[in-house]
Amino acid sequence: MVDVWPLHGLRLGAGDLHLRVVRESDLDALAALLPADVGQDPAATGYAALDAGANRSAVLAQSYWRAMGLWSPADWALPFVASLEGRLVGVQWLEGPDYPTSRTVDSASWLVTAARGRGLGVQMRRAVLALAFGRLGAEAAISSAVLDNAASLGVSRSLGYTEARTSVLPHSGETLRHVRLERAAWVASGRGVGVELLGVDEALPLFGLEARS
Repeated sequence: MVDVWPLHGLRLGAGDLHLRVVRESDLDALAALLPADVGQDPAATGYAALDAGANRSAVLAQSYWRAMGLWSPADWALPFVASLEGRLVGVQWLEGPDYPTSRTVDSASWLVTAARGRGLGVQMRRAVLALAFGRLGAEAAISSAVLDNAASLGVSRSLGYTEARTSVLPHSGETLRHVRLERAAWVASGRGVGVELLGVDEALPLFGLEARS
């Protein structure tokens, strides 16, 4: 499968945390682990014949299939599964909408309840930022969270993001805080040092980039 779809060969390591790209075979396990408080796209398709849990599992699966099936260098979304000591602990997304023009990445993540409060959210984001600002050549990273999502905003703050603006979510009326991290600030921080990146050269053509000669 790696030969056919090199994205599945990507491996990131940050301390004891290991990230690899989600595979279809992971979906059942991730659906079973998905915490009830993890927000999902309010515009996602709902199925009247399914209960709430089954609908959440369907959204999770379709988001993966959509990301892989609609992948292009101009607009991509890459989900990583994170594991610690051999156990799945969460998912970290890295996204590049209009990437050739914007050179800006976005991110989203979730952790199983038992893995929270241990700094793993910071490590997951640090790993994908090292990939983005390293071999993918990103110039900026953005993120957003509702104001009461202290955990997500804390991860951003600890990695050097600064507040950019706020907006209001139309479906709920909640205030969303948007944050931004520039390439120069990331490089100066040294936070990418020590992150292990494997399988990147093979995957670069799918990002529209050339591997090093």
